[in-house]
Amino acid sequence: MTENLVRKYNIPGPRYTSYPTVPYWDEKHFSIDLWQQSVKRSFDESNDTEGISIYIHLPFCESLCTFCACHKRITKQHQVESSYIEAVIKEWEMYLLLFQKKPKIKELHLGGGTPTFFSPENLNLLLQHIFSKSLIAENPEFSFEGHPNNTTYKHLETLYKLGFRRVSFGVQDYDLKVQKTINRLQPFENVARVTHWARELGYRSISHDLVFGLPFQNWETMKETMHKTNLLHPDRIAFYSYAHVPWIKGVGQRGFDENDLPLPEVKRSLYENGKSFLEEIGYVEIGMDHFSLPTDDLFMSLKQKKLHRNFMGYSSSSTQLMIGLGMSAISDSWYAFSQNDKSVESYTQLVENNQLPAVRGHLLNTEDLVIRRHILNLMCQLYTSWEDKKMQLPEMTEIVQRLKEMESDGLIHLEKNCIQVSEKGRPFVRNIAMAFDLRMIRHQPETRVFSMTV
Repeated sequence: MTENLVRKYNIPGPRYTSYPTVPYWDEKHFSIDLWQQSVKRSFDESNDTEGISIYIHLPFCESLCTFCACHKRITKQHQVESSYIEAVIKEWEMYLLLFQKKPKIKELHLGGGTPTFFSPENLNLLLQHIFSKSLIAENPEFSFEGHPNNTTYKHLETLYKLGFRRVSFGVQDYDLKVQKTINRLQPFENVARVTHWARELGYRSISHDLVFGLPFQNWETMKETMHKTNLLHPDRIAFYSYAHVPWIKGVGQRGFDENDLPLPEVKRSLYENGKSFLEEIGYVEIGMDHFSLPTDDLFMSLKQKKLHRNFMGYSSSSTQLMIGLGMSAISDSWYAFSQNDKSVESYTQLVENNQLPAVRGHLLNTEDLVIRRHILNLMCQLYTSWEDKKMQLPEMTEIVQRLKEMESDGLIHLEKNCIQVSEKGRPFVRNIAMAFDLRMIRHQPETRVFSMTV
């Protein structure tokens, strides 16, 4: 990849875990009543066939990692677990009242924060309650995020017995200087221990999260991180670009000098070198920022054109309805999005008052649904077509015109009614998707809201 292309296309842009992206939600026309109607509609259309997904946000962490852009609450007081679990259970009960029958759970993910902040006993209590009012789909996808420093054998064993078969461990980087800077001291031995435990118990998909673009990173230290990762050879690797958004996340991401961050060209070379290394040891690039072994479900779903992307990231299966439970959690009925209150206290208060804690959202119109499908196609299959009239937009001529320059730069192959992202264009798939993003094109943000695309 040339430095000129990095300079040209390294602009602020969305990661497209949804369309429209959250800053472009039309909140004025959103209401709890309309949200509930969309949930009922989606449930009735899809529960019997594919089931539903559940995302549970567990926001507590014992210390602040200064690279993190998640919604979290820092505390060492573990008595907060019980009251929070009670609130999540009550929120779930409110959703159950919308359904005419038992929900069939196809996917469930515990995210954070640090899900393993919670004791195995409390996680068991929460999940047993949810499962007691539900059916479990055939071959469910249950996963959780584990912190290598505090994930115990009991955590892994408890969740395995509940049906979890996938775990993601946040590694980030093994270099001590980088770890100190981002306040994430985490020895290789801790990662090795939890990875071996997970394999011993029978987890079929173990993922390690790595981040490039962190302060003081260079290829020499990153190469050492890659070598250590190879020693454990996880089934999946998420190789994320560090999203530097201190204007949104405040003090947490201002915990180091911005001059310590790699230059854009250096940052991108970290990814290119890392990608080459991973491919040499048997991994296949999946979509954006993800790699898997050919034996993993994620690779299988790519080959079968079933790869999906939502607020939980890439998934090997998809459901039309995803219910987000907990503080700041986002839900998706396909026809609408909603997000819960971002404050633990406000979230809990709303639930205690028997109110769904969704405080913002968006109802998708016909145009949104078409663009959403195009962007999903690009992010998952690196291809989209508008040969079908249902996939066409009145602005197709303008969209194609915006793609022309990317075609001349070799990023895409543009034909009459479709585009295919080239190998050269993979790092710029966010930019390519932006050509379809009519909401952003019509209303450019007055202030910066997105991280850089490259």
